[in-house]
Amino acid sequence: MLTMDAMLNQFLNRPDNKLCFTRQQSSDFAKHIANDFNVLHDVDAKRFCVPGDLLFAMVLNKKGLSKKMQFTFSGMVNDGVVLEIRELDNGHLSICDENLKEYLDVERSGDVSRDDDMIEHLVRSYVSFSGMNFPHLLVPLMAEKGVMFNPARPLVIYESMALELGTLDLSSPKVEFTGANLEVSGKRGNVTMNFSFSEDGQTVGLGEKRMILSNLRDYEQPVMDEMINEYNHRKERFAA
Repeated sequence: MLTMDAMLNQFLNRPDNKLCFTRQQSSDFAKHIANDFNVLHDVDAKRFCVPGDLLFAMVLNKKGLSKKMQFTFSGMVNDGVVLEIRELDNGHLSICDENLKEYLDVERSGDVSRDDDMIEHLVRSYVSFSGMNFPHLLVPLMAEKGVMFNPARPLVIYESMALELGTLDLSSPKVEFTGANLEVSGKRGNVTMNFSFSEDGQTVGLGEKRMILSNLRDYEQPVMDEMINEYNHRKERFAA
C-alpha cells in the first residue's frame, strides 16, 4: 500500500509548497478513493468543486490527527485555486486562497498523532463512508420526511464534520454508520449523520457529518428511482 503522502500526491499539485487541484485529480479522488459519484466532482461539471473529503485528507496528512477536531466548510473550492494551510493565533487551521478567502476552518484540541499508517487507514475508511451519502443514506431519510431534492439540480452541500477519539493509540480504525436525522425547514434540509470509530471490535471514538439539502420538493418515488438508476449507471460506466 502507498504511504499517505504518496497516495495523496496523485491528487494535487504543489505550487510553491501550497495546494492546488485539477478537475481530473479531484474527480479521480472522489471516484477511486471515496467511491463518490456526485456530479459536482465530474471533470465536465458546470458547477464543479473539489471534494471536501480531499481537503480533509490533506489537512490530516499535513498537520496530523488530533483527538478532537471540527471541520467547517465555508466555500466550494474550484479547480486551479491555490490554497495554503495557515495556523491562526486561536489554534485553528484556516485553508484559504491567495486572497485570504477561507474555504475550511479546522478547530483542534488534545494530543496529536502523526502515525502515517494509522491516519491513512482512518482517512480511507472515513471518506469511503462519507462517499456513501447517496443513495444509501440520504434516500431513506428523504423518503421518511416526504421530501427530495430537485432532480434537475440535486444540490447537497458538505457543511461540517466533527470527530472525537478516546485514544490515538490505534493501528487501523474503521468508521461505522450509527444513525442519521433530517430536519426540514421549507425548501431546506439539514442532515446529521452519526458514526463511530472502532478497532478490534471496540468503539474508540465518535463523529458526525452535517450536510445541507437545497431546493427541496415533495418526494416522488418514480423520480427518485430514476435518479438512483442513473447514479448506478454512472458507477457502472466508470467501472467499465
